[in-house]
Amino acid sequence: WDLTTGSESIIVAVIDTGILYTHQDLKSNMWKNPGEIAGNGIDDDGNGFIDDVFGINAISRTSSKKGNPIDDNGHGTHVAGTIGAQANGGGEMVGVAWRTQLMALKFLASNGRGYISNSITCIDYAIANGARVINASYGGGGFSRSTENAIKRARDAGIVFVAAAGNNRNNNDRKNVYPCGYEVNNVICVSAIDRSGKLASFSNYGLKNADLGAPGVSIYSTYHSSNRSYRSLSGTS
Repeated sequence: WDLTTGSESIIVAVIDTGILYTHQDLKSNMWKNPGEIAGNGIDDDGNGFIDDVFGINAISRTSSKKGNPIDDNGHGTHVAGTIGAQANGGGEMVGVAWRTQLMALKFLASNGRGYISNSITCIDYAIANGARVINASYGGGGFSRSTENAIKRARDAGIVFVAAAGNNRNNNDRKNVYPCGYEVNNVICVSAIDRSGKLASFSNYGLKNADLGAPGVSIYSTYHSSNRSYRSLSGTS
């Protein structure tokens, strides 16, 4: 924080289970679509999503729900708080970059599962709406050319793509994990370390296919249970 606390001009797109955008430590730092009017049931900006004020729900095929990326799992809200919960907001914690805008892009359901096609929808939405960072704390499935091309589109738009290394004690140099493993030069793959700076026991790693380590053990952050809820979780996310 002596170097930076972030910037309100930087939009971080959180591609995950959604965000509890009404949480007391997140609501002031949520990105808001300037072309959309909340709650009127109209696609005001003509981008194909109705009421996408804070982002999108790429899962829903019902047009009336596409603009509601509310978190029904908890993971996305925890990640969002770790990234950018506001400082001095009356809540119990603060994010790493507490000056920022958090864009909620939901493609993972309440069970934590999702489709690659929906994640690509989220990437393209982030590109179209001015994100500078994409946080991709998800993994699973094999190589996808469509996803690689989407990440390249993000690169060409000047977006950094930050991905979780995975939580399987796996050497990613031997068995790649995606999207962390895409060899595109805007991808930063992050392993987890504990508070002593050692690799976390659950964390994936790799001299070639993991770029850096960041704290990932017993991280206290916002949670989706209520607008005042918090929880400690561990992982490369």
